[in-house]
Amino acid sequence: MKAVITVIGKDRVGIISMVSAECAKSNVNVIDINQTVLDGYFTMIMVVEIGEMTEKFSSFADRLAEKGRENALDIRVMHEDIFNAMHKI
Repeated sequence: MKAVITVIGKDRVGIISMVSAECAKSNVNVIDINQTVLDGYFTMIMVVEIGEMTEKFSSFADRLAEKGRENALDIRVMHEDIFNAMHKI
């Protein structure tokens, strides 16, 4: 199973490292990552594997959202099934 993590906020050093470290704490593997900086704003989309996750999905999503708030970032975690349903034509 997979999930999509999005991160948006003012660019600064260590954002990718912070999100990746939070993933590692829950045995969530980063499969793919795309990031860019647009006019000083950091944007990132990560696709992660959650099949071996060591905590409930909702707890993981809440923890990343809280980490984002602590760091002035908007971090959202969406299960692959929800993401696909939202973007289906």
